[in-house]
Amino acid sequence: MLLPQPDGTPSAVIVRTSTGETTLSEPYATATVAGDRIDVGKTDEATVRQQYQALFAAQPPRPRKFLLYFESGADKLTAESEALLGTILSDLDQFPAGELVVVGHTDRTGSDESNDELSLRRANVVRDILVAKGTAGERVQAVGRGEREPLVPTADGVAEPRNRRVEIRVR
Repeated sequence: MLLPQPDGTPSAVIVRTSTGETTLSEPYATATVAGDRIDVGKTDEATVRQQYQALFAAQPPRPRKFLLYFESGADKLTAESEALLGTILSDLDQFPAGELVVVGHTDRTGSDESNDELSLRRANVVRDILVAKGTAGERVQAVGRGEREPLVPTADGVAEPRNRRVEIRVR
């Protein structure tokens, strides 16, 4: 049985026997092998969830990623990102033993050295907020990536607001 990917991206699996093969490429497609025969079928989400309820309940929460944005050249969150903090904090409660990696980023203005420093300051600002709101400090690692991993690729010197961010990765 082929389950859908959590993010909606397509996937497939090949089922082979000594005499042939078939590809399952649609969510909830099924293949039953009897000897060398492959019987293809289809099920649906409700049936799968009911049949495998215990397995779904035993799964840990999937890794998550949250984005917070910053004002240009500063380690101050935008007003929109400040407003998201409460939602993010309550979502983090789903991961009581999860590891959090806070990754700071910058746009492509400024020197590499100043962007490395700014990205780490941004990550530490968010780390400090998480710890002040009750997240155990040993669970949170802060790192800076400077301008190395832009969300939106730009030429050097371009002040792209979506690149001035911190990613909170929870796993």
